Amino acid sequence: MRQGFLLRSVVAASLLFSVPVLAEDAAPAPQGQEGHHGGRYGHKGMKGERKLARMEHRLDRAVSEGRLSQAQADQFKTEARQLRDELKAQRDAAGGQLSEDQRLQARERVRALRAKVKAAVQANAPTKT
Repeated sequence: MRQGFLLRSVVAASLLFSVPVLAEDAAPAPQGQEGHHGGRYGHKGMKGERKLARMEHRLDRAVSEGRLSQAQADQFKTEARQLRDELKAQRDAAGGQLSEDQRLQARERVRALRAKVKAAVQANAPTKT
């Protein structure tokens, strides 16, 4: 009888200590790092945000490597944000879908911006001798 009581006491005590630990979530992600696929939006949502963040990262790296000036990088970042905001506004005004003409026009504008960034980076790149 004493062994049964002792066993139940140990099980109850271990459950009291382990349940709050098991119920805790993993440590929350720091601000701005929502997780693997961009947080609460899933893997498809906010795709433009990830693309813009990647472009900003590449521009910052080009500045740190001396291939681009900070003023040029800031100008390209603001231009990219403006383009993304305009596309978002067009999409919202059209009910979530862009027409084929709008999509082609947007694609051309993005290509032009990328070409402009690439040309600026290559123009300022250190020459290999």
